[in-house]
Amino acid sequence: MSLYDNETPRPSQRSTSEVLDADAASLARLIDHTVLKPDTLAIDVDRFCAEAARFGFASVCVNGVYVPRVVERLAGLSIPACAVVGFPLGAMSTRAKAFEASDAVAAGAGEIDMVIHVGALKDRQFDAVEADIATVKRACGSTLLKVIIETCLLTDDEKRAACSIAASAGADFVKTSTGFGHAGATIEDVALMRGVVGNALGVKASGGIRTRTDAERMVAAGASRIGASASVAIVQA
Repeated sequence: MSLYDNETPRPSQRSTSEVLDADAASLARLIDHTVLKPDTLAIDVDRFCAEAARFGFASVCVNGVYVPRVVERLAGLSIPACAVVGFPLGAMSTRAKAFEASDAVAAGAGEIDMVIHVGALKDRQFDAVEADIATVKRACGSTLLKVIIETCLLTDDEKRAACSIAASAGADFVKTSTGFGHAGATIEDVALMRGVVGNALGVKASGGIRTRTDAERMVAAGASRIGASASVAIVQA
């Protein structure tokens, strides 16, 4: 039986980003439409998938349990499921993170957002942090890996170290925040991260981005991806 029997219809089998003007459509293509609250319902995930199809968002970002649902919901569209790993604290074993990543990839996730072990970074256990990221990257294979450094908990020097380590470990992106810390993305942090990784990695700004102005400022500072749950309001502004 399909996940969607007796439920709302699946999204149209094409993106309908043409409902937006050109600038908003371009911005939509940078947004990971994100639904990660612990009380998320299946119907919430279905709505986010329908919105991603309508507006042409970059991905739908969910906890791992919902990856199969997103994959089936968006079948035929070029919008991947993005799964979080080690979320939101990052304070579990590397083996556990790697298994979570490989499980999500096996379920069809096209992108993985993992949280670093923040305590290890602050303890200057840089080799351990790099090994943690590199192991998850191997578990991802060719699947894109974004590394969440949780900037609100780090000094500027620690942010620079985290970005350099992520690059050395083979990550594809560095990402500011889980959205569950005491603060989210800032323009200053995005610019700092872009300054460290240059053009070698993407930079994802996430956490507290609720308006089109917020998103555009992050992009101007160097973000190449935005994580937001207010995505529809952002692109319709």
